[in-house]
Amino acid sequence: MAKKNKVVIMGCGRVGAHLAGLLDSQGHQVTVLDVNSTSFRRLPPTFSGNALLGDGTDEDSLRKAGIEVADAFIAVTEGDNRNVMGAQVAKHTFKVPRVICRIYDPLRQELYRNLGLEALSPTTTFAELLRDTLLGKEK
Repeated sequence: MAKKNKVVIMGCGRVGAHLAGLLDSQGHQVTVLDVNSTSFRRLPPTFSGNALLGDGTDEDSLRKAGIEVADAFIAVTEGDNRNVMGAQVAKHTFKVPRVICRIYDPLRQELYRNLGLEALSPTTTFAELLRDTLLGKEK
């Protein structure tokens, strides 16, 4: 992502807020959607993007977030099902070029990849990191 992108992030938990701050600090146009307005307190004080109250699985909320001109959509709520639903709407309804979703259940990860979604499992990633650290493997 070398160019400056328009990114919609669904979920303003720890990961969503941190990612929003990172992307914003690099000059990307970031909009964060969350169903809970208190979640926006996690955003860094320097955040200059948009924080919108809304459901990332709802087409009207996504339109308000600018999904129709977004370069990327990232779903990082606490729920696998919500993340997949939001990602599918972004990819198939709005044709967002890059769609990534977090999936906690590693068994579902492959299934969602088969649906054409970029699905990342922190469960798998962290387990591999712990294994490598335990066994003294450097990355």
